[in-house]
Amino acid sequence: MVIVIQCKDQVGLVAAITGVLAKAAINIVSMREHVDTVDNRFFVRIVAEGASNADILQQQFQAVLPQNADIKVNPIPEKKIIVFVTKEYHCLSDILIRNHFKTLGATVQCVIGNHATLQDICERFDIPFYLVPHEDKDKGVFENEMLDIVKRNEADYLVLAKFMRILSPQFIKKFPIRVINIHHSFLPAFIGANPYRQAFERGVKLIGATAHFVTDDLDEGPIIAQQIIPVNHSFTASDMVKAGKEIETAVLAKALQLVLNDKVFVYRNKTVVFE
Repeated sequence: MVIVIQCKDQVGLVAAITGVLAKAAINIVSMREHVDTVDNRFFVRIVAEGASNADILQQQFQAVLPQNADIKVNPIPEKKIIVFVTKEYHCLSDILIRNHFKTLGATVQCVIGNHATLQDICERFDIPFYLVPHEDKDKGVFENEMLDIVKRNEADYLVLAKFMRILSPQFIKKFPIRVINIHHSFLPAFIGANPYRQAFERGVKLIGATAHFVTDDLDEGPIIAQQIIPVNHSFTASDMVKAGKEIETAVLAKALQLVLNDKVFVYRNKTVVFE
């Protein structure tokens, strides 16, 4: 059983939570907690053992925790995701392999692409691929076609695995804190297009990648995971792109592992991550 709670901080929260579990004869296996003293916010993730009705347990927590506490008792262990792609294969192929060997922590419902480039690899893994071209099409029409596919397939999260189209605020608002993107830069540096070219021209000594939740602000959503590697004057722009793809794959995989295992809390535009 997994329990995740986010609420206003106050004295006695840990005692109240553990008291509820003790009365229900539930044993705590692990407990991670954090207090944001600036925002006076409390976060906790508990792994526990014992038989109990999740709805009743949630009601018991609500009775002892501050008003408007965000409480999830035993969230769905096996999530469902839909992957959005364009032409680059590295992040998608990693997701498909993990999905095939059941190490992803989720089931890939389908893949939506605005080019047919990656249809073949999806078919090799028996994953439905939907082609939704964007050329010569109003953006609203393009997004509505994708929304229809999402509604038919249902998903807990949408994963932008190198999907090179900017989604509208109207689209994003339908999936608050449910759209995960991999950005080819160590944010907040080099926002937008061609970050490796920007990094090369700037002569940086480190390049990286960032996985984040998507919001209305381009590349400025809550950060889930980041990673960097050193580079030097001998790296060409294409060398940086090659190295960057490896980082992007690793960072997106890490972010998905954290999110799908309910280890990421979002408050305002920041995250608390229990790795």
